[in-house]
Amino acid sequence: MEHDDGATGEPAVEEQMSISRDDAANLVSRACAYLDEENWSAFLGLCDPGFRYRITVRAPEIRREMVWFNEDYAGLESMFKVIPEHLRRIGTLFRHTAIGSIDVTGDDVAIMRSTVQCIHTDMEGRSRMMAAGRYIDEIGNTPQGLRLLNRETRLETRDLGVGSHVPI
Repeated sequence: MEHDDGATGEPAVEEQMSISRDDAANLVSRACAYLDEENWSAFLGLCDPGFRYRITVRAPEIRREMVWFNEDYAGLESMFKVIPEHLRRIGTLFRHTAIGSIDVTGDDVAIMRSTVQCIHTDMEGRSRMMAAGRYIDEIGNTPQGLRLLNRETRLETRDLGVGSHVPI
């Protein structure tokens, strides 16, 4: 946005970010909380209808990126409906994030990079690290408010074990 700064008569340029770091961090935190609670409809409520979720991992032995999961909004919605029918790892998951950088790519779009650790607690109360990686979230300021446009979870962990049917 330009305006006359009054002192020199030259237009001054104001940096204005339509997506604040705090608002983006809050969105990512709420998304993790809803996934932890297995509140699938609330998680999808934070997503744009064009949302895409990917889980990727770099495999050094084949020197390639592998895509372990790649679903759009409708695919996630369908998957969430059948999760209760799957044989699953018993216990709970807890996602811990540490917000990193936010880069504004447009007036209404930002990229938030965070680290994530996913902790599994079994029925006996034993907790262990299940996965570690990074979230790369594309966040949009839509007419409905801030929404996740895309999420890529780039894992460092390459062995999740059996019964891992929910997004990390």
